Amino acid sequence: MLDTATARTYRESARDIPCLMETDIVVVGGGTTGPFAAIAAARQGKRVVLIERFGSLGGNLTLGLNTKPSGALNGGLPLEVWNLARSAGGAGADYMALTKTSDVKIASPCDPETMKMLLTRLCVDCGVDILFETFVSCPIVEGGRTTGVVVEGKSGRQFIAAKVVIDCSADADIAAHAGAPFIMGAGDAEETTQPVSMYFTMSGVDIARLADWARNSDDIPARSIPETPEGLDFGLWLTGFNRALLAYRRETGVSLQRENITLKTAGGLMYVNATRVMGVDVFDHAEFTAAIVECYRQIEAVAAFLIERVPGFEASRILQIAPVLGVRETRHIQGDYVLTGPDVLGGTHFADSIAADTSALDIHEPRGGDVDFRGLDAYEIPYRTLVPKGVEQLLVAGRCISADHDAHARSRNMPACMATGQAAGVAAAVAIDEGTSVRDVPIDKVQKILRDSGVPIHAAELAGAA
Repeated sequence: MLDTATARTYRESARDIPCLMETDIVVVGGGTTGPFAAIAAARQGKRVVLIERFGSLGGNLTLGLNTKPSGALNGGLPLEVWNLARSAGGAGADYMALTKTSDVKIASPCDPETMKMLLTRLCVDCGVDILFETFVSCPIVEGGRTTGVVVEGKSGRQFIAAKVVIDCSADADIAAHAGAPFIMGAGDAEETTQPVSMYFTMSGVDIARLADWARNSDDIPARSIPETPEGLDFGLWLTGFNRALLAYRRETGVSLQRENITLKTAGGLMYVNATRVMGVDVFDHAEFTAAIVECYRQIEAVAAFLIERVPGFEASRILQIAPVLGVRETRHIQGDYVLTGPDVLGGTHFADSIAADTSALDIHEPRGGDVDFRGLDAYEIPYRTLVPKGVEQLLVAGRCISADHDAHARSRNMPACMATGQAAGVAAAVAIDEGTSVRDVPIDKVQKILRDSGVPIHAAELAGAA
């Protein structure tokens, strides 16, 4: 950590920076959330700029090789996108995953390369201006109101003026720098957060042999195993190997960190979720880097375990490692309402709900232990969780919405991130049309637009959908 008492400092000279463009809405972050916000706002006739620090859209969904929403896509833009991916051969049918406690309806994984192109095409087709390889360094805040963002790229430091800014950075970078209050992780003294990890893929796996073995294994308590060979391309999902991992650790002395491994197929390729690094401050350069190095070590060890101990992996090898670290939890913005653990267990009704979500409860225990993954009844996400306190004309969407550590176990999942992104885009557009702040936007108008696009607003509309 930097010792601020003794650290050297460098004073930058004051300078004027040029305006790159003026627009209605700036969406910061082109990951799992931002494209949905941008497309939703552009379809309401607004000028939208989507800023992404990498060279493709989708974030953890595509670059991160996650590929699969941990839950169903119940309507609206997310379901539209997935249906388009299916029509292009880039996603399969939804399936019911058997877990240790209940069944969970899950949208099929997607092919990440198909999804990168699809999200980009949808943005371009509706007039969104995309800025790839562009980093947002800070928001512009004037009189307690965001009026744009400062960006950095190959052409230098510039700013973009906007009427509304939507923070889809996942880490609430813009909201935090704008002065919005937040808690880190659980909000305890240790700022406890769920662990980070890194996906990888393996080629040469005999998927049919693996599926046949898994059907008869008592070490795979959570599973979805298609009955047909065609279903294996996008529909095999296995979580377990707990006893095998314990035996391997005991016999070899190799620590694999996780108590279980999750395998899934997408486009006939095997995706592996098996790494874990706990207690990482992702805002510390050294800790972030050390976590990546440790994930590489674990990936080698996990691949060796699979090749040596799991039928179907005998001739396989590592094909690709995600170029980005998978971060599950950092800042939770404090909004006009804080979604709580009891709220996401179902039953809490919100008049200002902007989506009913059936994502799984997905808890990676911060201090180690097995993963808690289970289906629950639908819950509602109120619009107020998207509105940060202390700053105007700013919305947040994605895993940094105003939710506590327990609620985050559902609201961080992709279906909820996509839904809050779409809602934020619509709300920003309505606020501009109505000449009001995003805090005071007429929620009934936002809900009508969302419902007309097929979004389920209240949990009662999805009774039994989990």
